[in-house]
Amino acid sequence: MAQQKEQNFEVVFIDYGSKKEIASEIKKIVEEFSFCTYHYLFSEFQPWNKSKALNFVIKNLQSDYCLVADVDMIFHSDFTTVMKQYCANDKVTYFQVGFLSEQESKKEKSFEKYKINFFSNGDATGISLFPVNKLKEIRGFDEVFHFWGAEDTDVHNRLKNVGCEVHFYDKETMVLHQWHFNYRRREIKKLNAELQLSGIVEFNNQHMKQNLKNGTTTVNKDSWGNVISESDFDKLKNYPVVQVSNKRENIDYFLFHELALANECILAIQIKNDPFENSIKYKLKKYLGKKVPQFYTLKEVNDRILQHMISFYHTKAYIYKIEENLKSVVFKIKF
Repeated sequence: MAQQKEQNFEVVFIDYGSKKEIASEIKKIVEEFSFCTYHYLFSEFQPWNKSKALNFVIKNLQSDYCLVADVDMIFHSDFTTVMKQYCANDKVTYFQVGFLSEQESKKEKSFEKYKINFFSNGDATGISLFPVNKLKEIRGFDEVFHFWGAEDTDVHNRLKNVGCEVHFYDKETMVLHQWHFNYRRREIKKLNAELQLSGIVEFNNQHMKQNLKNGTTTVNKDSWGNVISESDFDKLKNYPVVQVSNKRENIDYFLFHELALANECILAIQIKNDPFENSIKYKLKKYLGKKVPQFYTLKEVNDRILQHMISFYHTKAYIYKIEENLKSVVFKIKF
């Protein structure tokens, strides 16, 4: 962006919960550019939510237009000149992207010399130019979408419902995408230190389809653009936990009763495998067909808690993490 021929813009850089030692390095780099401001969000122990990251900025924007883009993009030096031509109060423009291979992404070249591996089509809606007043009218991006997928297309659909024209710019390639592993390829079926939720891509697509079917315009009816504060983050991080085993009745009771009734309090639990599950007595009773306790795997616990959070409590201040040894799950939430 520093190489843009027309410096008619400001950049707001959102750091969505990087570890502190990494965040400090990122901040130093960002602050080298006079047109760029850095914001750190205390979401280190929450799943990625692009909608919340964007809404945090959109809600308070004073400009007439904004471009949404990921950090892994390379822009043609004429990009802002072209973009200016498509600024309109009732129009959204999204741009074709040229995807680079892994090897090509490691090279430093002028924009025109990069060898493009393949191009995006009209289904890829991530690099979009918006009229800010229309985004505010529909209360931004839908914050139900967590991890990856569908939030960009969903916001296009809802803006169409309030009269916006949506235009795909593919006259020439003005944006390049640097290679990286994608979420779906990283997703594994076992518990992983990186936060993951089985089936989240399909869930997000279903939510997008439901919004489309219902003709939804406004979302985030309770709140939008709000993130966990530093004080709440520190309080939750240091709050003591109650030990809970992975028995099904323990987990189900917590999710469907304790959470539902909580009010003006903090709930904090650490879930570990019950030692009885691996005992000879348990295995023998199970083999003989006798009644034994039912247990969730920690991966099942992970998926149930995260799905519950996304569906009902994502506007609350909370932290969720999997211990590095993969032997326990920690969940804390403030009501």
